[in-house]
Amino acid sequence: MNAGQATPADLVLAGIAAGLPPVGLAEAAGLMSRIDRKYLVPAAALADLAGRLGERFAVLQIGRRRQFRYSSTYFDTPDLLTYRQHRQGRRRRFKVRVRAYADSGERWLEVKLSGECGTDKHRVPHRAAGGALSAEDREFVSDVVLRGLRTPPPGPLLPILTTDYRRMTLVDRAGAARLTCDTGLVCHDGRRAFRARGDYALVESKSESGDAAPDRALRAMGVRPVSVSKYCMAVALLRDTAAGRWRRVLRDYMMEG
Repeated sequence: MNAGQATPADLVLAGIAAGLPPVGLAEAAGLMSRIDRKYLVPAAALADLAGRLGERFAVLQIGRRRQFRYSSTYFDTPDLLTYRQHRQGRRRRFKVRVRAYADSGERWLEVKLSGECGTDKHRVPHRAAGGALSAEDREFVSDVVLRGLRTPPPGPLLPILTTDYRRMTLVDRAGAARLTCDTGLVCHDGRRAFRARGDYALVESKSESGDAAPDRALRAMGVRPVSVSKYCMAVALLRDTAAGRWRRVLRDYMMEG
């Protein structure tokens, strides 16, 4: 399953990207330790956001592409430990996924640690076949969790679900900040699938301070952050679990099919 055809939000983002200077992957790298803020932005508001950011931002370009296809398979324990940590609002928690970059063929095993100071992401190339975690992968996850959170390594990790989407990345040329704009999100687990509305983008501001230029611009537009993750949304939908504080986002943003 993939993110499907271009959406109204994709068309607006393509127009924005066409008017921005490009930057390469080396200039967009970094910020492995950061504070993330997520926003649901209507397609009609994306041009306003770009206008407020002005010429300060450039767009990530690799080859001739300015939008890229991602596929992330999330791993969790049989009793969904990482999902429960997030739902309960635990300050110190982790997330494990294998992210595939469909346009380049690269695959990375990623462990995201969340704590009082923000998010730390650790990753290594993933070479195991069939989406499974090798013994080396499991050792990497255990080591990151033990060192970063000082908690016992997680139990058996199983593939739970996959999210597919498209992403455009804007890079602040004046400082350490990035803005990712995700569209065409599809969540699936081999039995059911849900997809996002095409007239919204899931926008994420990533910065050292948590109050970068995009955060200030969105605040001025009346757009407030939402506390949600793709994995938690997908579990709530695919496993019919209580959505809690994500209920409004699921209602406004996702639909079955």
